[in-house]
Amino acid sequence: MISEDLRERRHKIIEEHMDTEVAHEFDRTLGTFNGHPHYEIMATGQIFDGDEEVMAYYRMTRTAFPDQRHDNVRYHFADESVIVEFDLLGTNLGEFYGRPPTGKAFRVPIIAVFFFAEDRITNERIYFDAASLITQAGHAELLTLLASGEV
Repeated sequence: MISEDLRERRHKIIEEHMDTEVAHEFDRTLGTFNGHPHYEIMATGQIFDGDEEVMAYYRMTRTAFPDQRHDNVRYHFADESVIVEFDLLGTNLGEFYGRPPTGKAFRVPIIAVFFFAEDRITNERIYFDAASLITQAGHAELLTLLASGEV
């Protein structure tokens, strides 16, 4: 069982992580990790490991969806992780996997599992319905490319 102090520190670091993503303060977001950022996007099988790959992920997603943000955030604490449920919202206002922007918005439920070493994130593992996001954003043609591994 984790202490109340560690639980609160983890809560604050996740809030900072999520807030700085929305504000596009990615250097600060990277600072919430334990020195080596790592993302796993379970819906697509994509893994972003290390500063350079994670920063490229931020640039790609925020180019496509510059207003990406969170709503209805709920936290569930475990000994080695924090599970965060939220709705992810955004509007496709920039290029997305080589496709022009559609101007269409999306709202999808997400579960993010943040793994920790003490009060620093070691990994963020994200679960969501990629088909819903892609379809709502007006890029249904990408579903075939994702399924074939071309994207």
